[in-house]
Amino acid sequence: MRWINSRPANGTRLALALLPFVLVLIAYAIGSAERLAENPNDKLLPGLTGFADAINRMAFVPEARTGSYLLWVDTLASLQRLGAGLAIATAIALLLGLVIGILPYARALLSPFVGAISMVPPLALLPILFIVMGLGETSKIALIAIGVTPIMIRDLALKAIELPREMIVKAETLSASSWQIALRVVLPQILPRLITCLRLQLGPAWLFLIAAEAISADSGLGYRIFLVRRYLSMDVIFPYVIWITLLAVATDILLDRLRIAVFPWSELEKGK
Repeated sequence: MRWINSRPANGTRLALALLPFVLVLIAYAIGSAERLAENPNDKLLPGLTGFADAINRMAFVPEARTGSYLLWVDTLASLQRLGAGLAIATAIALLLGLVIGILPYARALLSPFVGAISMVPPLALLPILFIVMGLGETSKIALIAIGVTPIMIRDLALKAIELPREMIVKAETLSASSWQIALRVVLPQILPRLITCLRLQLGPAWLFLIAAEAISADSGLGYRIFLVRRYLSMDVIFPYVIWITLLAVATDILLDRLRIAVFPWSELEKGK
């Protein structure tokens, strides 16, 4: 049997999925043990007990000055900014992507502009946003929205353009207006892609959030990472990075489950 046709069983698939994580953990444990053997006070690769102490201190022990649990305060602050930025981006992308995808005049007017804007490095705009909008929450949310919106618009517009022309013609033969075609034919077809597109932009959105929090914030996961780096607190930085990754992965899984639950027919496009 050719390898291209062989598929792993469920147990094998799970083992293969876990293998890279186990190998990384083993490699880290070996490297940490070697460095700590040479220098017990080494901060670059702290041991697992150091991680446990740091997690307990940040998540389950209230801070002496404020009485708050730092990990959960930082998580809430970051998720609020991320959620607001992605919500704004989703609304704008859905509207403009739909309009550009179905109206040739709008496509001729907006498509080149959106394409050009999508090539602007969002992080290069961060100083401008801080100058124009100040150092508060607005500039951080705006950076996330600006960073992901153009890509989402282009993605949704391309999805609308790729719809079979026969669907539009059939709606037209039933005397459907342009708005009826947009709302009843095109919109249901691009909504599953909107969720997928949002999943693909989670990584960039987190990147923009961490960059904004690192420069100007008094709470947030990115703020905390860049605050403790001056003390070389790798026992805090590593767990925070892992926590951010887990949040992103959990959000990705939830969005995919939402797509399947709301639009089960979209799985047919994958051949499932």
